[in-house]
Amino acid sequence: MKPSAHPGPLAAVAAACLVTTLTGCSPSSTAAPAQQTVAVAGVTISAAADLHDALPAAIRDTGTVRVASDVPYAPFEMFVKEGQPELTGLDYDLGQALGGKLGVKFAFTPQKFDGIVPAIQAGKYDVVMSAITDTKKRQQVLDFVDYSVSGSGILVAKGNPQKIGSLGDLCGKAVAVQVATHQLDLLTAQQAKCPAPISIQTFPKDSDAQLALRSGKVAAEVLTKPAAGWTAKTADGGSAFESVQDPAADGGYDATPNGIGVSKRLPELTDAIQKALQALIDDGTLKKICAAYGVESIAVPKATRNAGAA
Repeated sequence: MKPSAHPGPLAAVAAACLVTTLTGCSPSSTAAPAQQTVAVAGVTISAAADLHDALPAAIRDTGTVRVASDVPYAPFEMFVKEGQPELTGLDYDLGQALGGKLGVKFAFTPQKFDGIVPAIQAGKYDVVMSAITDTKKRQQVLDFVDYSVSGSGILVAKGNPQKIGSLGDLCGKAVAVQVATHQLDLLTAQQAKCPAPISIQTFPKDSDAQLALRSGKVAAEVLTKPAAGWTAKTADGGSAFESVQDPAADGGYDATPNGIGVSKRLPELTDAIQKALQALIDDGTLKKICAAYGVESIAVPKATRNAGAA
């Protein structure tokens, strides 16, 4: 999840002449035909005619939703191969699935995170899909359709030799964490609740913390829940680590909603995306997409809108 500490510039910079271009006024006789089917995460998704018809006219005309995404940010958005433009990741797959349901293409363009909101305000993009946290501040300029709830997680060696099942089990143990992160704050707060102190080992990079875990210098690493799930799934083909699943914190500790941020000039698009996402939740597609990246537990049971409270 993109940290709330980096909301990006929020000043409105859109020119009035862009409103008509973005919202459209009436259906066009040259509208692009709806795409019929898309295959994502082993699921074949068919376009829903009613949702396609409910899209803004400009998007029906082009057949495209323009998506900004800060790449890479594993497992949400990644390059299939470094140096080449082809994308993959949870957000990318979800975008393709939503496009399949809406009968349009979700066209992703890499964009630095702090420039995404101004670019949407300027009419360059329609939505952002970039593991962006839904917050009250961001709701001032975007409408969010929330698809996941995620926070911090715990990564342990494969087999979980020290039987760690929760934050409380870290008391009295050596634990790795990246410096200057929310996860360090979480561990520090937990420290005050421990009968035996946590030996908190800080590292400049997540990869350094993982090396300490590999070598047995620490019992666990605390990092974001999606990163923990993805690392457990991919490191050494899934044989090096596992992500702790605490039933009391399915989406992770201090979990917050992540959403698809939609331009406020496109309320019809927000409505259509919310309905399409709910359809993907109901048929299990969202969970399958999340599971493909080792983070099934962060999928929401209901497509909410602007659920962020902080």
